[in-house]
Amino acid sequence: MIAAPDPVQVRPPAQPPPKANPIETLQKTVSASRLNCFLTCRLKFFFRYVEQIVKPPTPSLHVGTVVHLVLQAWNMARWRKQAFELQRFKGVFDKGWGDQPGKINWEDDEPAQKNTAWSLLETYFTETPIKATEMPEAVEVPMEMDLSKHGLPTLMGVLDLVRAGGRIVDFKTAGKTPSPEDALHQNEIQLSCYSVLYREAAGKMESARELHHLVKTKVPKLIITSLEPMNEAQQVRLFRMMDSYQEGVAREDFVPSPGFHCAGCEYFNECRRFA
Repeated sequence: MIAAPDPVQVRPPAQPPPKANPIETLQKTVSASRLNCFLTCRLKFFFRYVEQIVKPPTPSLHVGTVVHLVLQAWNMARWRKQAFELQRFKGVFDKGWGDQPGKINWEDDEPAQKNTAWSLLETYFTETPIKATEMPEAVEVPMEMDLSKHGLPTLMGVLDLVRAGGRIVDFKTAGKTPSPEDALHQNEIQLSCYSVLYREAAGKMESARELHHLVKTKVPKLIITSLEPMNEAQQVRLFRMMDSYQEGVAREDFVPSPGFHCAGCEYFNECRRFA
């Protein structure tokens, strides 16, 4: 009599690890961009960071991304003491322009937008106050600071450029010329976050902060706004904003904030359907 074979042991398929709860993750860390989004419109924050609805970039956002990419390459070249070669940066620009994530709605305006973006960079290279021999202190450095002693989440961010002597620089593209007051007010959160991160990493206060606006006027312009180091009142203000962020996320307080900013919001349709 032939013995029956042992039954085959069938193992259940391995279960994928459970997905992290986005609310819990968002409570643990914060960045300038998240904080800005939350304070502008909590429902937009919900769509972007909780539901994680991905939208294709706008033409303006793509222009800013590619300009930033080329300036990063320029800063790295100076850090490596490489000679300035315009054609090399034009190659970085062309490659970056072609690497378009998602389908951008150019409305038949892509060639003009591309020319504008390169004109901004040519203007910057001609008018920048940063000398070719000036060595950066830091370029595109990711940083974080544990703020749990203040009852706050970990702050994370990436500094575009720190010039020699501790001058924090942030690059911006804009459609109109900013006034110094508007530039400071609109970028206060980001600049204060950079100051906190720099002081943690360097163990000293920044010497100054600079906004380098590349303005998309008919004749491109470079507007530089120089600002003092972050003062104590600005740090207190930032920490209070973070506290509001943390409490709001914990309560899942994602209410809409209708206003002029809605005109350019990528989640406009989702917002109108939201109940």
